[in-house]
Amino acid sequence: MPDTLSDLRRILTENKTIAVVGLSADWNRPSYFAAKYMQGHGYRVVPVNPRYAATGETILGETCYATLHDIPFPIQMVDVFRRTEDVGPIAEQALAIGARCLWQQLGVTNEAAAALFREQGRDAVDNRCVKIEHARLFGGLNWVGVNTGVISAKRATAR
Repeated sequence: MPDTLSDLRRILTENKTIAVVGLSADWNRPSYFAAKYMQGHGYRVVPVNPRYAATGETILGETCYATLHDIPFPIQMVDVFRRTEDVGPIAEQALAIGARCLWQQLGVTNEAAAALFREQGRDAVDNRCVKIEHARLFGGLNWVGVNTGVISAKRATAR
C-alpha cells in the first residue's frame, strides 16, 4: 500500500477517471458523498452498481453500469465500496479492463486483491477514503480546521 504522501498525491493526480463499484444513488450514503466530491474536483466518476444499471438509472449524471466490463471507455482507477470478501473478483475485472489503481475504501482491506495489482506494477490502496485523502492532500480539509499533517507554505495543486 502506498504509505507516502507523494504516492497518494501521484495516484490522485494521474488517475482522473474513476469507476466507483457499489456507488449508491442515495445522497446520504458515503459512496455518493465521496463520488460527488471527486466529481466536483474534476474527476469523471463512473457508477458501477447492477441494481441501478438494470433500471437504466444514472447517478450524478453518469450512466450506471452493471460491471466494470460493461464500461465502453478506459478506466484509470477502481474505487471499491463493497465488503472485503467481494473485492477479489472486482480486482480481477479491474485488471482485465486495464485499470491502473485499485482503491479500497475505509474498512475494506483485501490483501490478495491488492497483491494482484502490485504484482502487475500497478497501484493498490486499501482502508482509505479517496475523498478524505484528496481533501487532505490538496487543501480541502484545512478550511474546517482539520490538521492535514502536510507541512508546506504552499498548497499542492491537482493537475
